[in-house]
Amino acid sequence: MIEGIRAAAKAGFVAVECHWPFRYPTQTVLDVLIETGLPMVGLNTYPGNREQDEFGLCALPNKINEAREAIDQAIEYAAQIKTPNVHIMSGKVQSAIDPSLAMHTFHNNLSYASRIAEQYGINLLIEPINNIDVPGYFVGDMDIAVDIVKSLDLPNLKIMFDCFHIQKVHGELKKYIEQNLDLIEHIQISSFPERHEPDEGEIDYADLFSFLEKIGYDGYVGAEYNPRTTTDEGLAWLSSLSN
Repeated sequence: MIEGIRAAAKAGFVAVECHWPFRYPTQTVLDVLIETGLPMVGLNTYPGNREQDEFGLCALPNKINEAREAIDQAIEYAAQIKTPNVHIMSGKVQSAIDPSLAMHTFHNNLSYASRIAEQYGINLLIEPINNIDVPGYFVGDMDIAVDIVKSLDLPNLKIMFDCFHIQKVHGELKKYIEQNLDLIEHIQISSFPERHEPDEGEIDYADLFSFLEKIGYDGYVGAEYNPRTTTDEGLAWLSSLSN
């Protein structure tokens, strides 16, 4: 990850984000962020045991203690490296679990996280992740995410809008962004239907960027994709979309 931050700066990115940086000492990360001048704008809570197919803990009724530990860890780490956003991963809820119990658990964990994060001026993000690629993920569409944010009405709870997932579940990216602009803190892009560089496929990102500017979106746009070949070979899109 450390060399990845340097590579991002060299390529012309103005910020970075990451999934789970916790194996790196915070001072090591902070040093390279200062060296490159890039802010780390977001990170995720620990996903749990990936070998047991866990992908987040915070809506799992049988993992409350582990979820709170993951929340504490992520917020403390974010505070130390001056990261303003923490993605609270809801997790994959098994069909045998009562959805209302999972929602109650997620609400309680988000409220807990909000109180801690507010002390550091950190935002919490929840991300709709489609249930085709990630079966059972609790926040499976934009409507669920919006309902959670509005129901809890926490001052620092927002939505991470991943265009790939929203396009796969809903389509109509402009509609969902404009309707929920005040709830969206961060946007991620990639091509669709393949999750490659954002210069191919169904989504016209030049047009979408013009739309974002028109409606007044002023947050970051992050690129989260699987390169067609190598990262360096696929970066031609950056200069064209940045213009």
